[in-house]
Amino acid sequence: QVQLVESGGGLVQAGGSLTLSCARSGSIVSINTMGWYRQAPGEQRELVAAIVSGGSTYYADSVKGRFTISRDNAWNMLYLQMNGLKSEDTAVYYCAADRQNAFSMKDPRGPYEYWGQGTQVTVSS
Repeated sequence: QVQLVESGGGLVQAGGSLTLSCARSGSIVSINTMGWYRQAPGEQRELVAAIVSGGSTYYADSVKGRFTISRDNAWNMLYLQMNGLKSEDTAVYYCAADRQNAFSMKDPRGPYEYWGQGTQVTVSS
């Protein structure tokens, strides 16, 4: 139903900035949460940031103050602005969405219902 396509990944030096984008298409459903997960080799999947229909946001402790999540009001686009990148930010980043409001879930970290294919972010030190 819902298709999510990430873009904007690449190679960046430590301390640099990068912005990821996620485009939603396919069947029209009522989306109330969109977020970004990441997974580094040998590591557990982690919810990096999420935004819900009411505008409230969630950030993992590891990225607070450095990353900013945003979206358009129609849920067609999702962004992740990443500043002050560190080598430990290197991972595959996945866009995700859900029809539920994350803060109404048993666990607001999901996992969420719909997923993109991922985009690689590599931070060189």
